[in-house]
Amino acid sequence: MTLPNYKAYTDTGVSWFPNSPDHWRVSRLKFDTYIKARVGWHGLTSDDFTDEGPYLVTGTDFVDSSINWSNCKHCDIERYEQDPFIQLKNGDLLVTKDGTIGKLALVDDLPDKACLNSGVFVLRPEKKAYLTRYYYWMLRSRVFDEFIRYFQTGSTINHLYQDTFSQFSYALPPIHEQASITIFLDNETARIDRLIEKQQQLIALLKEKRQAVISHAVTKGLDPNVPMKDSGVEWLGEVPEHWDVARVKFVAKLESGHTPSKQVKEYWIDCDIPWVSLNDSKQLAHVDYISETAYKINEQGLAGSSARLLPPGAVVFTRDATIGLTAITTREMAVSQHLIAWLPRERILSLFLLRVFNAMNAELVRFTFGATIKTIGMDDVKALIATVPPLDEQKEICQYIDEKLASFDLLIGKAEHQIGLLRERRLSLIASAVTGKIDVRNHPSAQPTNKEVA
Repeated sequence: MTLPNYKAYTDTGVSWFPNSPDHWRVSRLKFDTYIKARVGWHGLTSDDFTDEGPYLVTGTDFVDSSINWSNCKHCDIERYEQDPFIQLKNGDLLVTKDGTIGKLALVDDLPDKACLNSGVFVLRPEKKAYLTRYYYWMLRSRVFDEFIRYFQTGSTINHLYQDTFSQFSYALPPIHEQASITIFLDNETARIDRLIEKQQQLIALLKEKRQAVISHAVTKGLDPNVPMKDSGVEWLGEVPEHWDVARVKFVAKLESGHTPSKQVKEYWIDCDIPWVSLNDSKQLAHVDYISETAYKINEQGLAGSSARLLPPGAVVFTRDATIGLTAITTREMAVSQHLIAWLPRERILSLFLLRVFNAMNAELVRFTFGATIKTIGMDDVKALIATVPPLDEQKEICQYIDEKLASFDLLIGKAEHQIGLLRERRLSLIASAVTGKIDVRNHPSAQPTNKEVA
């Protein structure tokens, strides 16, 4: 999409938008906006939350730039009336000021009385300076992101102070241009979002097919004409007649993980032994082989605990938090108490065992327990069952799966790249429109529908 520029621009003197169309008005939030937030908590605590009454909106209630009213807490009418400055109205724009700064929500479906918890600003235009929807798009732009980065404070919990926010500078076009820009961005971002959603659906479909390839190959084999038998295991179903079905512990040695005491500082100095822990979960979720770990231990820590140095080719397996994340070690490593490791014996290949675990995701859910941190008990671990084809067939199956996964991963990578380009395009389009780098007034997407005109 190629869009024209405006005919003339002027220097704004503002670092986050150095120039703007010369007929746009440079202003600041404090000159155009009613801005309020809860002053402290007025003694408000969680004990004041109620199951009914006026809504109490926080940033955690923001979903896709709207408010999830069903998730909101409530307060009594006295608390609501305590601060009339933060009583919400339809058309208000809400902005988070603590933690994740700059999350936005438009209030356009107010179901009843509502006010703000701490951590959120309410904005309203004064003297009809701007359209709220236009201001929403400005705050969604890189202009506001750069302003936040410039003034952001706090090392752990970031906070945007009202005095700072009031200094936010921008250029405002005339109201009729704001309307055109708003309609344009509503339409064009919706179009981009639809394209992103299609790519996300494609990725989900490819991942389903990827999983199906693994599951079918390790439970049914590659020969569609081979005689089958009932495995006696629900998740496996029928398997090739000549395959064995066995508990994993009979074809691989089970090694439990251990953690050297955190209280002994000497165990954690000059560490050089790779030590697989839950800190490696993100890596384990995406790789088949693990060579480096987030943390290491030393020889003293290894000797002073029950941790064991495991050989290359061990299949590590998470048994806490996300269950069943697996990878094959490429060097000597130890594992934490949140993992186990399987050392394949002569009847099963490390890679084939890994693929069996890949196919076992749904089955593992059945064994997990724990309200906060999910875990699988050692008795259930010892009861896990795998198919055990002849070794030459295991090699063929692993090669087949690798080839198929490579093609799926290529397609997934292309879709993810396309999503990245679309998101970048979206950000660029918003920033260009609200800073006047492009003139959208005559673009078809900027023309109001009959409903918008009305």
